[in-house]
Amino acid sequence: MINLTQFEENIKKNKLDNCYIFCGIDEELIKESIRSFIDKILDKNFIDLNYVKFDGDNLYNFSGIVNACETLPFISDKKVVLVYRANFLGEGEDNTKKRLYNEFKEYIGNLPSSSILILYYIFKNKREKPSYKIQKLNNKCTVIKADKIFGRQLEAKVKSIFENKGKNIGNVELKLFCSNLPSDIGIIENEVEKLCCYTMDREIKKEDIHDMYPTKGEEDIFDLVDLIGDKKVKDAVDTLNGLIYKGEKIPEILYMIERQFKLLYRIKNSIDKGKNKNFIVSDIKLPLFICEKLISQSKKFTLKQIKKAIDICLNAEEKMKKSSTSKKVEMELLIIETIAG
Repeated sequence: MINLTQFEENIKKNKLDNCYIFCGIDEELIKESIRSFIDKILDKNFIDLNYVKFDGDNLYNFSGIVNACETLPFISDKKVVLVYRANFLGEGEDNTKKRLYNEFKEYIGNLPSSSILILYYIFKNKREKPSYKIQKLNNKCTVIKADKIFGRQLEAKVKSIFENKGKNIGNVELKLFCSNLPSDIGIIENEVEKLCCYTMDREIKKEDIHDMYPTKGEEDIFDLVDLIGDKKVKDAVDTLNGLIYKGEKIPEILYMIERQFKLLYRIKNSIDKGKNKNFIVSDIKLPLFICEKLISQSKKFTLKQIKKAIDICLNAEEKMKKSSTSKKVEMELLIIETIAG
């Protein structure tokens, strides 16, 4: 198993494999690495003829993928076949996932040299590790664990995003910008876009970054709501205490949890009414990658459970205003009651 840096070094040296599996928490980071790889491997003039994608969420057999791999490339040495969100590589043994995994494992030894098969699997949370299924495939193909990027590597990546948008950022401002953000490429791209629009044709200043800095602790709040949805009481309470330890104020944590559940309620209500993802993105007016996270989270609750969670938040807020009870204990009870609901 290798990391993204090692993968990129191998590509620079033209050390190619026939099959790659990417896994990690940051889908945008994985997608960007795959895009960069495809740009190096395929002629852009014939990319539509030599690049085939399959949705792993809607995959019921491996025959279509096999046919795509067996078809010769058009005016090219290589053809790329991508299976995105290949959830059959994760934990779980339902019949469909088990069959797809076995078909894939059996086929990769027979991949033609003219095809490169790429699959990626997204972790459900930051604590998830490569599944035993992925571990077993490590000697049959190249497995890339796409960890978050930090430090100089993150700064170089962020600077390239600004440059692609035709915008320069000074070294001091770049360090400040990177220090203020989680190492999530989707969030970073969104914040770069906001900062570029905010500064327009003038240079970026430190004051601009402070003005546009996103809400502190937002990524941890996503984790907290995920853990509540997964009914993991201990991990959720530990995350709560971690937020408090970092200096987050309890009323702000409560506000963000309540806000999150209100968004989940709107989304769940829309889904129950048959609305699609495009409608939801337009309705709640948040970036696509955030909407996708919220849609995924909403599936862990019934509408009744979300409504009860909102009521629990409102009652806790009222109680903390009127009572001298420990706010930390009250928040811990809120988490337990929400999970029990």
